[in-house]
Amino acid sequence: MPPLPPTPPETGLSQGLAARLPHWEEVYRDLHAHPELAFEERRTAAAVVRELAGIGGWETTERVGRTGVVSVLRNGAGPVVWLRADMDALPVREETGLPYASVEPELMHACGHDVHVAALLGVCRQLAAHPGAWSGTVVAVFQPAEEVGRGAQAMLDDGVLDRFPRPEVVLGQHVGPLPAGVVTTRSGPLMAAADSLRVTLYGAGAHASAPHLAVDPVVMAASVVLRLQTLSARLAPLSPSPLLTVGALHSGTVANVIPHTAELLCSLRTFDTQTREQVLADIRRVIHAEADAQGATRTPDITTYDSFPLTVNDPAATERVLAAVADAGALGHTLRAPLSASEDFGRFATAAGCPSVFFHFGGADPGDFDETAVAALERGTLPPGTAMNHSPHYAPSDRHAVAAGVRHLLAAAASWLG
Repeated sequence: MPPLPPTPPETGLSQGLAARLPHWEEVYRDLHAHPELAFEERRTAAAVVRELAGIGGWETTERVGRTGVVSVLRNGAGPVVWLRADMDALPVREETGLPYASVEPELMHACGHDVHVAALLGVCRQLAAHPGAWSGTVVAVFQPAEEVGRGAQAMLDDGVLDRFPRPEVVLGQHVGPLPAGVVTTRSGPLMAAADSLRVTLYGAGAHASAPHLAVDPVVMAASVVLRLQTLSARLAPLSPSPLLTVGALHSGTVANVIPHTAELLCSLRTFDTQTREQVLADIRRVIHAEADAQGATRTPDITTYDSFPLTVNDPAATERVLAAVADAGALGHTLRAPLSASEDFGRFATAAGCPSVFFHFGGADPGDFDETAVAALERGTLPPGTAMNHSPHYAPSDRHAVAAGVRHLLAAAASWLG
């Protein structure tokens, strides 16, 4: 990885940004200390509204899609650009040891959404402070419930496209465990579609001393897990390969009782619609066949929940974003293959019929990356000891992540706003 380029001098929309960064870093630390789950982001939304009121010029609407916030800044003729940040946290117990760690024992901003909110607020301030440097309309979308894949749809169901200026492009970003100053994305499919499945298997309970009188759902569930792993292995020749994981198996309460039911929670990630439909059908076929083979007392229940669409970047818009962030001092990198993580960001542009671009940026102190760490990144792996998003140890650098997030998103927006 070549050295990171120096940050360009502050001009145009970036004027005065460095002086304001300590404030946005403090906003980030406050949000990090007070995480809220999907559709419970009331304190976060109130903080967003308070900051926007302090900036001035923004027309702000609360409770869009339950807990979302949408704010509009109009500045003459020009395109309508939507900038999106997600707000929700995760049910994770934080183990970072930070002085601003979560005050909620079982909740944590383990995915960096606090950085996204602080960065978008910083962009909002720069846009309001320098109306002579751009023209058009910006819609800042602070979205709830990304982690469960339902926040974007909730805002759409609440009429966000009809109540606010419709976008000509939608831009979004996500922080990750890369050096600050690095931006990664690609044209076309960027992130996988994801489906969570809840499977209930039905047996017949009995005393543990008389298993011959039972249809054991625990054994049935174990067989289903192994069969699904075989199915997962057979998917490997596809490129990119779908990913199938059984993340949870629940059955029974005590050692000497064979229960009536067992529940499995599965995660499927795919990279095109045809493969998704095929694999979902294969999963159902395997589960039903195993239940029949073991004499299940009822047909298994299989339900899909928390589904995420495929995230697809518009090619021309992606090239524009990469050029813009490079001009702003970022080291841009085009990914060779889609990422297996998922997002609901793409629902906005799909519903509006406009292009969108999503990109990932580094939020770690570049000084933490030696030659060994850089070599690991170049191989497409993380350096040893590096915490990934959703880890209880993951925490972007308050100083580097917020600054990078503001600069990258501001540069991307400016490439449309002139």
